Amino acid sequence: MTTATTHEAELGSATRKVARRLTPYLALLYFVNYLDRTNIAFAGPNGMNAELGLSATAFGFASGVFFIGYLLLEVPSNMALHRFGARRWIARIMLTWGLVAGAIAFVPNGSALVALRFLLGVAEAGFFPGIILYLTYWFPQRDRARVTALFMAAVPLSSALGAPLSSLLIEHGDGLFGLSGWRFMFLLEGVPAVLLGVVTWWFLTDRPRDAAWLQQGEREALATVMDAEDADKQREYHVGLRGSLTSGRVWALAFVYFGVVYGLYALGFFLPTIIKGFETQFGTSYSILERGLINSVPYVVGAVAMVLWARHGDRTRERVWHVALPAFVGGAAIPVALYLGSPLAAMVAVTVCATGVMCALPTFWALPTTFLTGAAAAGGIALVNSVGNTAGFVAPYVTGWLADLTGSQKTGLWVVGAAMVLAAAVAVALRAAPASQAPAGQAPAGTPAATGTGAGAR
Repeated sequence: MTTATTHEAELGSATRKVARRLTPYLALLYFVNYLDRTNIAFAGPNGMNAELGLSATAFGFASGVFFIGYLLLEVPSNMALHRFGARRWIARIMLTWGLVAGAIAFVPNGSALVALRFLLGVAEAGFFPGIILYLTYWFPQRDRARVTALFMAAVPLSSALGAPLSSLLIEHGDGLFGLSGWRFMFLLEGVPAVLLGVVTWWFLTDRPRDAAWLQQGEREALATVMDAEDADKQREYHVGLRGSLTSGRVWALAFVYFGVVYGLYALGFFLPTIIKGFETQFGTSYSILERGLINSVPYVVGAVAMVLWARHGDRTRERVWHVALPAFVGGAAIPVALYLGSPLAAMVAVTVCATGVMCALPTFWALPTTFLTGAAAAGGIALVNSVGNTAGFVAPYVTGWLADLTGSQKTGLWVVGAAMVLAAAVAVALRAAPASQAPAGQAPAGTPAATGTGAGAR
């Protein structure tokens, strides 16, 4: 067996071991993270809004204020992860967010709820971009969209499984420990983050060369490939930390992410309210658990679709249309949902929207990591995520405000659709797939790099 063949075999073996060890665990962490971030959506229409006296606008503000704290500390937190290591920093993030998430169970009024939601954002800042950065330490570019999709499948799964779970806790936890059902839910769902924070300290490994669970040849093969990719990016793009934070391309990608995430959080925070509204709109009646199960359907479909779509993107090595097309389809579908004549037809439209969002997300994160590395990747990824996630504040607040203003969810959903369609248009205009994606230095046909408009074009 030749040296090159041995190296490729060891690289393949290392990549498979890394995927089996890290991807399920990171997905579990993100599952818990996303559940703690969005479980307020189930608390709101199931007792919290009435008990705390929250209007739709106030509920939207409390849901979205999380992202102000998140935005303020995202870049510094990711730089800290790059400096101190993922194991220590992610464990710290999880411990603090779990404590704050559980404390929400004891809020006496709307002001306290807003304060703790803000602190939850501060505590969580850096988790998601930190994981995206961490994946760049362990997986070659050719595998990154697929791996990111497997990790991000936690989003639709958290929404799908979290919906009935949160509903059951609210329904059957009412009165336990003297707490309302929604308070019991917050308390219990904060515990896993604290426990997993302790596990993370011992389980994660910072870099491939530190992985005692890989054979020496596997460690060296993987580390060599990752070092070579980083060197190629630095040589071709010459992007440092300051350049990544001021790059027009990075800011444009942040806008694209904003549009996609706008759809994600508008659905995440208001879909339970929309489903409850079916009772008035269509004369139906659902239990809390039934509403939770209906809420899960779009995310189950989205979870399957996002993995298949990301695999297709890795196989074809095309990125731009794998982001733009699902964003456009999802954006076009969502305003239609509340104009249809039955709950089933409305949920089909919502499912198309959710699937579009889920399919766009993992491939999107293959874009900035194609030309950013090192500290530039830490800063740039955090910047894209923090600016894009301002949609997490804007979407629920604007959706709630428009619902109060018009007495209907329809206007808010038109805004959701417009944001996603505009994001798709910017992605296409940006032509963000760099030439370095092509095998052997040759841009694949039909990609932006092939037409000379990618990031690698001079």
